[in-house]
Amino acid sequence: MALSKTDRRERLRFRIRKTVSGTTQRPRLAVFRSNKEIYAQLIDDVNGVTITAASSRDKDIDASKANKVDAAKLVGKTIADRAIKAGFESITFDRGGYLYHGRVKSLAEGAREGGLKF
Repeated sequence: MALSKTDRRERLRFRIRKTVSGTTQRPRLAVFRSNKEIYAQLIDDVNGVTITAASSRDKDIDASKANKVDAAKLVGKTIADRAIKAGFESITFDRGGYLYHGRVKSLAEGAREGGLKF
């Protein structure tokens, strides 16, 4: 029996999460992509805390009226700014079971341009 798209992504996500974990010094940048929006959050898995988050629904990004790939890049830059303000420069990247392609890649490039290292 063939797996559905979401079941396949969940399997990939769990496989990735076996090795990728956020610490207090190096949090995890988790990405969630819906059909319309993209969300990113910095997570400290040791304490189970979300440090900061950004999404394409934020007022400044939503007002830019950019296409989805450009909006993802803006989300990456925004999360990088917020991470650096919170005192983090180095992170681990969790693509959340999505292919490193398109919007996910654009978000990662935006975060790198914003000054994050991963």
